[in-house]
Amino acid sequence: MTGEKVPPDTTRLGYLLGPHGVQGGVKLYLLGDPAQVSALKRVFVEGKGWLKVRKTEPLAPGLVLHLTGVTTREAAQELRGLNVFAADSELPPLEDGSYYYHDLRGLDVLDASGQVAGTVADVEDAGHQDLLVVDHAGGPSFLPLQAPYVVVELQQGKPALVRLTEEAPEGLLDGGETPD
Repeated sequence: MTGEKVPPDTTRLGYLLGPHGVQGGVKLYLLGDPAQVSALKRVFVEGKGWLKVRKTEPLAPGLVLHLTGVTTREAAQELRGLNVFAADSELPPLEDGSYYYHDLRGLDVLDASGQVAGTVADVEDAGHQDLLVVDHAGGPSFLPLQAPYVVVELQQGKPALVRLTEEAPEGLLDGGETPD
């Protein structure tokens, strides 16, 4: 099915770089751990819908995906530049103390004094650093997910809240800049 929108409760895995070989393999630039993607039975390809993962092969900086219905170099070429997502519920479990970025969605963001300053709406990959999209009284803002300014506090091994530390620059959430 073509033209499908990205479903809710999915996490972006990366984007497709183009064909690999002549039998429909497509290179995935991966934002996470290849082992996590290799365990998936299906992925959502932007504009194409859910596709079954037939097999994966390691290839830096990510993986080669072999997807059902993509059996030629030309078919793989058509996927170039499309984002790839996984259902949050289908991602493999992580070791204790680790978390997926989707686990941060909906968490309160506390300022250094412990007051609720906003709520995490999403996490964006900005290349060199990841950014929290925080909804607050001034509107949505980007917040660098970077120590020593931001700490994700865990309870029972799962993220419970996001806290700005005293080292965080003053006014970090005052900009009210809208993410694109």
